[in-house]
Amino acid sequence: MVNIHEMKLAIVGLGYVGLPLAVEFGKKITVTGFDIDIKRVDELKAGNDSTLEVEPEILKEADKLTFESDVEALKASNVFIVTVPTPINAHKQPDLTPLIKASEMLGMILKKGDIIIYESTVYPGATEEVCVPELERCSGLTFNKDFYVGYSPERINPGDKQHRVTNILKVTSGSTPEVAGFIDDLYKGIIEAGTHKASSIRVAEAAKVIENTQRDLNIALVNELSIIFNRLGIDTEEVLKAAGTKWNFLPFRPGLVGGHCIGVDPYYLTFKAQEIGYHPEVILAGRRINDGMGAYVVSQVVKLMVKKRIQVEEANILIMGLTFKENCPDLRNTRVVDIISEFADYNTRVDVYDPWVDTQEAEHEYGITPVKELKHGFYDAIVMAVAHDEFREIDDIRAFGKDINVLYDVKYLLSAEEVDGRL
Repeated sequence: MVNIHEMKLAIVGLGYVGLPLAVEFGKKITVTGFDIDIKRVDELKAGNDSTLEVEPEILKEADKLTFESDVEALKASNVFIVTVPTPINAHKQPDLTPLIKASEMLGMILKKGDIIIYESTVYPGATEEVCVPELERCSGLTFNKDFYVGYSPERINPGDKQHRVTNILKVTSGSTPEVAGFIDDLYKGIIEAGTHKASSIRVAEAAKVIENTQRDLNIALVNELSIIFNRLGIDTEEVLKAAGTKWNFLPFRPGLVGGHCIGVDPYYLTFKAQEIGYHPEVILAGRRINDGMGAYVVSQVVKLMVKKRIQVEEANILIMGLTFKENCPDLRNTRVVDIISEFADYNTRVDVYDPWVDTQEAEHEYGITPVKELKHGFYDAIVMAVAHDEFREIDDIRAFGKDINVLYDVKYLLSAEEVDGRL
């Protein structure tokens, strides 16, 4: 096994998870940051991070970090941290393709004594059942004899400038007790908040996947409550504020549930549960509620338009926000697209405005071209879909609408008195 003093570290995948990790290690030890996206590597070499997770001045502080897109540059490394995406496919089943390809690539250069640590979210058992066989097949080496693995789930929260990689407690694990200790010591070198060494890789995998499943279910409950309260003519936010005066009431709010974690991770757990013969009713019920919120928002807006005698067909609709959360350029699994596609079914004309979004990325991922400027007095309905700070600074949102319009607030940006409806 690798001696920590002889370690040569490589981070495979330089997205929202891998880059902050590589930067923190790169402030202290020599690190190779690797990504197959040449454009991404070039921008990082130039000192820019398009995800906006790492500021240029912080990037400069990682003076021991180099960026590479050629796999040859990884051959000198003996400890690898894999931070590639783990999305779901069109059938809402785990898509482990990036993880498998990363394992195949590392298997081709694996040497005796090397350690591979996975951070990507997976179902319990995936590291040893899916990744390890690929490493063995491509390397010809034997697991836990010639090479070792670990799992330390990422806890990055895109756009969050308070909870950063160094001040979020890190769960660690390894395939042997010695490897688990090595990995725990490795992360302790940069994680100020400390670490929690799990008893096994499967426990660490399960801990990660239930973190976001729990959050998903809590949001689903509040989303369902908002539907009920709407029918009762009660303002949901007022109810939540009142209930929140109890010390142990959890402060969740209704909304669209997207992103690379909360809207995805539960499907990893339900896939594994069904594979072993158990049908997870509660988790899937929560997913159905949250996946249906885009259609629900549009149904409410259309009802409000009809009440005001605004013609729905060929109406001009403004959607404010496209990213999956506020103050972040991340478009992965954004559920705002559900609102857009639902409005399209009504034969409306939809403009999307989001100052955080890269236009080319929006066009590539969703076929959506965001507008650059807002038109005053033009829209029949306005939907506040994302709570960007820039939207809070607009004095009069209504001014973008016609004399008679509908203003609907998904994110509680405005008071109940200022809007026609909200979740």
